[in-house]
Amino acid sequence: MKKAIIVGHTGQDGYYLSKLLLKNGYEVIGISSKHTTDNNFGIGQVDILKQEEVKSLMTKAKPDEIYFLAAVHQSSVDVEVDDGDLFQMSIDVNVKALVIFLECIRTISPNSKMFYAASSHIFGSPDLSPQNESTPLKPTCVYGITKTAGVETCRYYRENYSVFVNIGIFYNHESPRRASKFVSKKIVEGAVAIKNDKQKEIILGDLESQIDWGYAPDYMLGVHEIMKLSKSDDFVISSGAKHTIKDFVLEVFNILNLNWKEYVKIDSRLITKKQKKNLFGDNSKIFKSINWKPSVSFKELVKILVEEEQLKYV
Repeated sequence: MKKAIIVGHTGQDGYYLSKLLLKNGYEVIGISSKHTTDNNFGIGQVDILKQEEVKSLMTKAKPDEIYFLAAVHQSSVDVEVDDGDLFQMSIDVNVKALVIFLECIRTISPNSKMFYAASSHIFGSPDLSPQNESTPLKPTCVYGITKTAGVETCRYYRENYSVFVNIGIFYNHESPRRASKFVSKKIVEGAVAIKNDKQKEIILGDLESQIDWGYAPDYMLGVHEIMKLSKSDDFVISSGAKHTIKDFVLEVFNILNLNWKEYVKIDSRLITKKQKKNLFGDNSKIFKSINWKPSVSFKELVKILVEEEQLKYV
């Protein structure tokens, strides 16, 4: 039986990846800031910032695979924090904890394979679109900067110590488990609440902002498949299509038989110069490597999200 450690198993991606691995007969050890699952190794709670605790985990488990999905970014922080504090929190999780696991692979469990979840934010606001694995890294936000540091760290361990570490450059991917603070979930929750007379309107910013949207379970399948390759590499994981926020709004309200113009209000204060722009992923490399492509279209994705949200009112 293969063993996998998922760092960040309670998030959207960790949830779907855990289900996939368990379905494939894995023993899954999940680690989050709240708790650790599976105590068959007598490990108990693991703090990923404490080297000795991670070292003990790796020594006892000797996992076949490690999926580093944990991350800190502003949308995942419940309260607003200044950039200095956000940098410290982000460096701790996005870089320092990653180094601890990479060092443990190098020194304790050299046969373990690792996956690192990066983000399209590493490209900042690129001049060229779509982006691929060779696009220059020019992050413009704290999350992007620290994720870029994580990417370069993985490459360092791959090149200097032959650590098997795949880097997945994720573009936006959604599911019913998406947090309410993300715009996709905000739109779906608001529209369904309006349909059920629980809300009057939705306030949004730039409706023309374009997003490369995919379905989270699709992406986790791609992640698992690239871990089966004999050589590790970098992979853009994206839908291969982009749509505006307005497209998303229209699709949601059409499903609910509502006129979006009656309920969606624009607040120009929500439109900032820092908004990411021109992010659109070229997924041809992962397609050629493992024949992976999304199975859920944009329309199907929106339908899944709306139908799941409607169940809350049944």
